[in-house]
Parts: sequence; structure tokens; C-alpha cells
Amino acid sequence: MSCSLSAENNPDMESVYVRENGQLYRVNQASGGVNDHVLRPKPSRLFSKGFSIELCMNRENDNGRTDHFIFTYTKEGNLRYSAKSLFSLVLNYIADNIHHVDSLIGFPEQIGEKLFYAADARQKFTKPRTGLGALQKFTDAYGSLVLQILCLKNRYLVISEKLEEIKSFRDLTCLDLSCCKLGDDHELLEHITKETLSSLIQLLLKDNCLSDAGLRKMTAPVRVMKRGLENLSVLDLSCNPGITNKGVGFLLSFKQLNYLDLSGTGIEDMMVVIQQIQNQIGLVYSEVPLKEFDHNCKTEGWAEHTVLQWEHIIQEKINLQRSLKSRAAAQHFYGKRARAEEHCESSQGGGHWKTCENLQFYKRRAEVCSLPLLKKKTEDNEKLQKKRTPSPKPKEQSLKEKHLGLLMEDWDLLNSY
Repeated sequence: MSCSLSAENNPDMESVYVRENGQLYRVNQASGGVNDHVLRPKPSRLFSKGFSIELCMNRENDNGRTDHFIFTYTKEGNLRYSAKSLFSLVLNYIADNIHHVDSLIGFPEQIGEKLFYAADARQKFTKPRTGLGALQKFTDAYGSLVLQILCLKNRYLVISEKLEEIKSFRDLTCLDLSCCKLGDDHELLEHITKETLSSLIQLLLKDNCLSDAGLRKMTAPVRVMKRGLENLSVLDLSCNPGITNKGVGFLLSFKQLNYLDLSGTGIEDMMVVIQQIQNQIGLVYSEVPLKEFDHNCKTEGWAEHTVLQWEHIIQEKINLQRSLKSRAAAQHFYGKRARAEEHCESSQGGGHWKTCENLQFYKRRAEVCSLPLLKKKTEDNEKLQKKRTPSPKPKEQSLKEKHLGLLMEDWDLLNSY
């Protein structure tokens, strides 16, 4: 027989409970007898409703992390925990130390994608010292899967702050740099012409202060060495008043072009340009604005969220700088800012750029392929006429080709790459 007392030394205790043969009885101390009836104890909780538990595991070695376990509650309200899989533990560990990884070449794409998202969730690509190296490991191993379409429209600050990271994106098929005011000598435009971006199909350079000199630099590798942007299919050069009829001659080396936008440029004789582009590239003037130049592209790839993180961090820095500058409020109060903006507008308008209106070109899907016999006959007749009557036009064309393709300045540009 065993006796269970809730307080042993309490003289005011009224009842004593006795367990005998598996039955629980209450003994009345006053009478000294034992009640015959069996008590039915109420079901008791193991933990109270407000009970909470904290799991502590080797905080010296694990930095206080408890994410190795998954905590769940059952329907009855009981707390259960289960250990994470070994794969997830190893994946998180590699993501935390991605800057120590030598290479990811050879790893499956499924694992690479999960590892990239795990590192991105830890903001490993936004750190100034190790972010670039971590990003290059993924771009070297997975190419276009990391980023295939990059839209940086009106994001000049992102370009200036993260230029090296942007240059690490290889195998891009679409790049939108509209309204970034880059100019002819920007480092990013020089990077575009290299072989690392030979996969580029769509390039949007609207409103970037480009001129004929910038087009000459951009087309030099294609004109001389047949490298660079040789696969370009869509090119937008609208709203660049510095581009004239001379610059159009450099664009004739893009033989794969299907869409070209020269609206808002400094081209004077539109009919000559329309005839020149149609005869040498095969593009037809469009009287209706084309949907290919609607600028509806969106960043696509694993690094889509990474680019948004860059923009958010830069915007926070700008807001912080604005809050620290109390002088801006005084300038706005006295109207100095408005005067400065008027001065900028007057200086921009002082150039008196004459821009053309809608000037878009496209290549017809169905070329005139009927009557092949007539084509062969006309080609044979042209060959016979060339043999019989020599014309001075080939000399002029050769001089023009030399003038356009083999300038000394072009060779200097190519030697600089």
C-alpha cells in the first residue's frame, strides 16, 4: 500500500488519499476511517494552456540556430518536432558559405536552382565583397538559367552601382537599357559588343544619348571581324537625336535584323534611309507602330528577385541621403530647384535637335518566293550584263565598304578589346 500526500508537513490538511489494489481512497483524518467510494480523478493536462518550450542546442557551436527541426502541432494541441532532411541541412550550410565554393560546374540544374534561391534568401548576392564572386559561380555554371531577360529601363543607379554584377550575366537574349542616358562611351555598351553577349537577340537602347560615334563603336566587331552582335534581331535606337544618316550606314552590318526602330533620331532624308535599309537589309518601312517596341519585357530567370533586391537597397540609400540633406527643403522653398530645372531644360533645348517621327522597320515573314524561274533568269541576265559591260559602281561600292568597314579608328577600337 502506498500513500500519496500533496503536502507532507501541512497540519491543516483535511484529506489523505490512499491507493490500495489499484483503487484510490480518501481517508478522513477527523474520524480516522476510510471512505468506501472510489474517487474518479479528473483528467489532467501535462502542460497548461499558456505553457511554452524553448529548444536549446549547443549554442556555442551552432550560433543559436534551431532551424534543424520542424515544429508542428497535432489536432489535440500537442507539440511535435521532427528533424529536417540531410539534404536540406547540407543545402543551407552550402548557401551560408557559398563564397567559399570553388565551382558549381557539373552540378545538376535542379540542385543549382535550389541552392541559388537559398543563397538569395540569405541576401548573399547583395554583399559588397562576396556578392559578385558568388554570383559568378552560378553564371559560369548555369548561364541563361540564372538570367535570360534583363530589364533595366530607367534604372541608371542600378547600372552604376552594380555594373560588374550586370556584366557577369552571360547568355542574355534580351536587354532593355531604355532611358538610362548612358552615352557613347559607357563601359556597359562596350561590354555588349563583346563575344560574351553574342547570344543577344533583342537590344533596346531608347533615349541613351547615342550618336553616330557610338554606333560606330558598337558595330565595329561585326563589320570587321563578324563577331559581337551578329545574332541581333530586334534593335531599338529611338529618341537618340545624335544619330544621323551617317550612323545608319553602320547599322547595315546587322544582317539578321528583323525589327529596327529609328524614331526620334536626327535623320534628315527619310526616303533615302528607307530605300537604303530596304535594299541592303531587307527591312520594310512600317506605317503603323510595331508591338515589338512596346517595352513590355520583364526580367526573367533565377536572379529576378536579386535584381529587385539591388534596386530596393539603392532606393533605401537614396531615401537616407535625402533625409540627411535639410538643405533641399530650403532650396525647394526659395525656388532654386525650379530655376535649376529650367536651366537644364533650356540647355537641352539649346541644341535644336531636329528629330524624325515614326521610323520603324520590319522584315516580311513571307518573302516573295513565287516564280523561282523568273528569278533565275533575271540573275543570269544580270551576270551576262556585268560580263559584257563593266560598270564603275563596284569600285564605288568597294570604296564605301572600305570606308565603312576598315577605318583606322575601327582598327584602334578592335585593338582595345
